[in-house]
Amino acid sequence: MSKLYIVPTPIGNLEDFTFRAVKILKEVDTILAEDTRTSGKLLKHYEIETRMNSYHMFNEHKMVESFTERLLAGETMALITDAGTPAISDPGYLLVRECIKKDIEVECLPGATAFVPALVNSGLPNDKFFFEGFLPHKKGRQTRLKFLATLPYSIVFYESPHRLVKTLAQFVEFFGPERKVSVSREITKLHEENKRGTVAEVLEHFKSKTVKGEIVIVLGAEEKE
Repeated sequence: MSKLYIVPTPIGNLEDFTFRAVKILKEVDTILAEDTRTSGKLLKHYEIETRMNSYHMFNEHKMVESFTERLLAGETMALITDAGTPAISDPGYLLVRECIKKDIEVECLPGATAFVPALVNSGLPNDKFFFEGFLPHKKGRQTRLKFLATLPYSIVFYESPHRLVKTLAQFVEFFGPERKVSVSREITKLHEENKRGTVAEVLEHFKSKTVKGEIVIVLGAEEKE
């Protein structure tokens, strides 16, 4: 019976993988992987021999129809990305949307995603929060920051290491130097770091070091007097 499984993969520590995820990846006909080389290491670790096809941001528009036709023909597929839950700042949305349009069953497994542990670890209010993901690199960036400055709750960002200092400097400009922030780096990995403080304090910390690894920033809401 045709079905698409959305399967989260570890964001660093290979042990953060569920028994059910391994079982599904062994049973499906095809695994759609963002980078088959990266995913190949994970599959080898868990002795998963299912064939892989590439599905990434550069080919997803042209491949969606082909994969949904194969699903309609009776295949079962699992979509994975290099790390974390597919469709969260990664490919996946277009395929899920097309499957739903064509009445193909979709099931998403629970599992690893970077922003949840970063948000909980931050110590900042998380009863309500806004997930921004990656900011625009150039066009529309300042307009977006001005909008985000109006929000009354914590905001979650993804950022690359080489842009972190620039982004924190812009946070000083748009949100103020005393706004509370938490930067989580290399979550679940050996050198995991969670740096908390004001935006100004955290900016100074990262200005003085070489930044590596995947970054999640949690910006606290403006504190009312």
